[in-house]
Parts: sequence; structure tokens; C-alpha cells
Amino acid sequence: MKSTRASTARFVATHSVLTLNARHPLVAKSLVDAQEMHRTVMSGFRGWVEDGEPEARAQMGVLSTWSVDLKAGALVLVVQSRVPGDWSRIPREALTTAPHIITVDRTFERGEVFAFRAVVNPTRSRPSGRPPAEKVRGTRTAHTTPEHVKRWFARRLQAAGEPPVAEDGVTRIGATADPETLGIRMLPTVSSAHRAKPVRIGRAEIRGTLTVTDPEPLVTSLSNGLGHARAYSCGLILAR
Repeated sequence: MKSTRASTARFVATHSVLTLNARHPLVAKSLVDAQEMHRTVMSGFRGWVEDGEPEARAQMGVLSTWSVDLKAGALVLVVQSRVPGDWSRIPREALTTAPHIITVDRTFERGEVFAFRAVVNPTRSRPSGRPPAEKVRGTRTAHTTPEHVKRWFARRLQAAGEPPVAEDGVTRIGATADPETLGIRMLPTVSSAHRAKPVRIGRAEIRGTLTVTDPEPLVTSLSNGLGHARAYSCGLILAR
């Protein structure tokens, strides 16, 4: 039977590319505290939703990723959003160049091949030890080896003809790849000792090429991000 799923899907977003002085106090604090990095990212989106609104980040489609060159003292922050960011609240001396704003408008076709990069928080759930009938969630633990990260990502690949959600509930990304061709790099853990909400986030970078098998789930993955810790600069898939 012929598939009724769309053969193309359109992805629209704004990318803000900020090149920052890693030695500036605001930037240095963001590097050592995941909550501060989150505040720096979200400072560009005040006023779009009411203060205290639940899921404000998700409503605005804010995702981010960053990389740092310690030798050069430079941090490059890429922020994706459904609404334009306003970076005037970042001190001018913290920016090495003016923010570069890009409107992304791209149509993906089934069978198209593209390169990608993503920093993710790949996790597994350790059993709670309680009886299954109690339905107690296990403890979420980050994978710490490239091979485990590769398997985590492979579960989210979507071969041609597969549904967008696997039988075990894992959401697939609308694209496939040969897992053996993926480049995996373990990244330093980021954390915050904030008393109200301490966090510790394991991270890994995944690079490679993807082949589009189902454009609509792919655009959803690009728009909403992949995995956990999306408020803390994980999950953004950058397509090239």
C-alpha cells in the first residue's frame, strides 16, 4: 500500500549566533554554572510570554548549544527559536562581535542526505528497586561511553517505513544513518549547585550524516530538540 505520509516538510526558525568573550564575568559564570547559562540564553526572549508562564522555553522553541575555545578565550553560543531574540541585555563588552541573526527556512525531502551536529544528554533509567506494580520511576543516569551513546542515538533513528514512535515509546527523528559512521565525543559534565534546583548533566557530541525517511517527524525533532536537558543547551540538532 502506498504511504500517505508527506514526502516534504518545511522547517522555519531563527538562529542567533553569539560570539562571546569567555573571560568576561557574565560569560565565565555561564560556563561554570548551567543555570546561569540558561539565564543568559533566556535573557534574549523577555516579554514573549507572561512571567512565570509554565513551559515558556518550549512555547518559544528556544534551544541552544555552545562551544568554547579556552586558548582563544571565546565562547560561541547558537540559539534557535520560533521568535526573534533581543540580545541588547548582554553587556556590549561581553560580545566580541555583534550577534549574527539568521532566518532558517528549509524544506526537507524524503531521501535527502544532510550533515548534522548535536550535543545531547543521553540517559538511561536505572530501576528503582520497587515492585513494578508501584510504577515508581527509576533514576535517570547519563551514559558515559561513546558506544552507549551510539546505541542511545541509534534507537531514535527511523528506517524507511518505520512509525515515528517505537513500540517502547521512544520518539524517532524521521531520519536514518549507519551508526558506525557517527562520530561520538564525550563532553565535560555541566552542573549547577543552585540550592532550589541542583543539576548535573552528562553530555556528548554526535556528528555525521542523516538520510531523511519521514520529513514531518524530522522537522518536529529539529524544532523541539532531542532527549533531556533541553533547557541546558542539549538537544539542538544543527543541520548543515
